Amino acid sequence: MTEKEIGEIRRHVRRDRSNMTALYGCFVSEGKEIVSTFRLSTGMMPENEGDKYFGMLKRSLSGTLGKNLIDITFRTQQVVDSPEHKLLMQLRESELKDEESLNTFYQKVIDSVTMDTGYLILIGCDRYDVPFKGKDDHIQADGSNEIYRYLLCGICPVKLSKPALEYKAEQKEFHDSAITQLLSAPVLGFLFPAFDNRSTNIYNALMYSKDAGDDHEAFVTAIFNTKPTMAAKAQKQSFEALLSNALEEECSLEVVQAVHSEIAEMIQLHKESKVDEPLLICKEEVRGVLEANGISEEKMSKFSVDYDETFGFEASLHPKNVIDQKQFQIKTPDVTIKVNPERSDLIETRVIGGVKYIMICADESVEVNGVNINIQDES
Repeated sequence: MTEKEIGEIRRHVRRDRSNMTALYGCFVSEGKEIVSTFRLSTGMMPENEGDKYFGMLKRSLSGTLGKNLIDITFRTQQVVDSPEHKLLMQLRESELKDEESLNTFYQKVIDSVTMDTGYLILIGCDRYDVPFKGKDDHIQADGSNEIYRYLLCGICPVKLSKPALEYKAEQKEFHDSAITQLLSAPVLGFLFPAFDNRSTNIYNALMYSKDAGDDHEAFVTAIFNTKPTMAAKAQKQSFEALLSNALEEECSLEVVQAVHSEIAEMIQLHKESKVDEPLLICKEEVRGVLEANGISEEKMSKFSVDYDETFGFEASLHPKNVIDQKQFQIKTPDVTIKVNPERSDLIETRVIGGVKYIMICADESVEVNGVNINIQDES
């Protein structure tokens, strides 16, 4: 899915736009026991309450594509005949009215999700009359060429409120308030099926993870039976380790600067081009940067082998997962230097008298602990 397609569904997930007639929930205790299950009629909800429920579900479509929103792909055989895909299709086709299927789904989530608090499994089935979009990208609200029916699920922690003094209007005084259980925004969720090319794609789903460092392996296995994608934070760490281990003594400051600069430029150009499809980088593009910076053929070959072993054969990566385009950082055991990525040219490494140094051009103003200092010319 593209960011535009995700945004289109997000805009539809509102109390006054959605066609969800009911929301279903399962409240699970910290000890993995079902406290209660319920069905809420969206038409009977108070307006403020309804807005909050739909807001919770909408959060399962938030964050960065490739980092918080992860594409899930089913194998063809799974779509043809697998219990995981079949269960999701049953939930969708029955619009969650099949109690046996819904309870089976709840139990799969409970078996695969562990939290420090209780949590709510919140799920709804919606129907979206996809408006026709012309060649000029203009949406015709009164024309529809497809009905997209989908499941949207969010798994929301339930936390206890802190003790406080609460104003009692009838007494005109503040008194101790009762501790209540409050519903928090989802930390995990999914959309099924995917909305690819503004159309139903039962071969894909979109998973949400609030924590970009958690791949939720147990949940992905239980609900989708697919291998989880390496979490965004792990991708960055793995890419950094890959450069260091594969290039060894040839991994210089200049090489890392070049890789960071090239990928950052790709991200910026993609943003300016306003292309809908998400930007991906492949092994050959990184190899091109390394080759241009004089990396030996031996190290290039090792990089290729290690890349495939780390990320998968010919895998493509989201560039924002492998660099932080807003930060360039140099770190030693005792010193950390953060540099504007656009001015990493101010830094160089040098060996003087057999000692290795990091040199920083300081011709402009220099502050130490907020104090402007002057660097004396010793000559």
